[in-house]
Amino acid sequence: MNQLNKAIELREAGKAEEAKTILIKLVSDNPTDAQINYQCAWCHDVLGLENEAIPYYEKAIALGLPHEDSKEAYIGLGSTYRTVGEYAKSESILTEGVKLYDDNALKVFLAMTKYNLGKHAEAMEILLKLLSASSTDESIKKYKKAIGFYSDKLDQLW
Repeated sequence: MNQLNKAIELREAGKAEEAKTILIKLVSDNPTDAQINYQCAWCHDVLGLENEAIPYYEKAIALGLPHEDSKEAYIGLGSTYRTVGEYAKSESILTEGVKLYDDNALKVFLAMTKYNLGKHAEAMEILLKLLSASSTDESIKKYKKAIGFYSDKLDQLW
């Protein structure tokens, strides 16, 4: 088993500190490997080391990742920026991610960031559109059209 796979297995087994040690060495030896940078970021995130995770996420995205990993890296970086109070950076990376992947999880994280930025109407619009489009709840489905219609008209009076 190669070292990267070993680190991933350790992280998945709840041994993130051991995984981090391996990944930091791998990044040092392979600084332009997007996958290693991404896994290192993820490991730091799991350990609650958000500020340390950021440069690894940034580098992984800049170097280019396969589709699914790239989408997850956008979520990881955008969410991490939000949790450390870098709301403008979070909004930028999550907006870019939504444009690239049109992914519902990305939209939810973007809505949280917009809330933190005081853009409450935009945050609600994202969440209401997502709710009306994706809910399987019968009572939501019954009012799907109305929820979608009002999603961007919350402040409008008739």
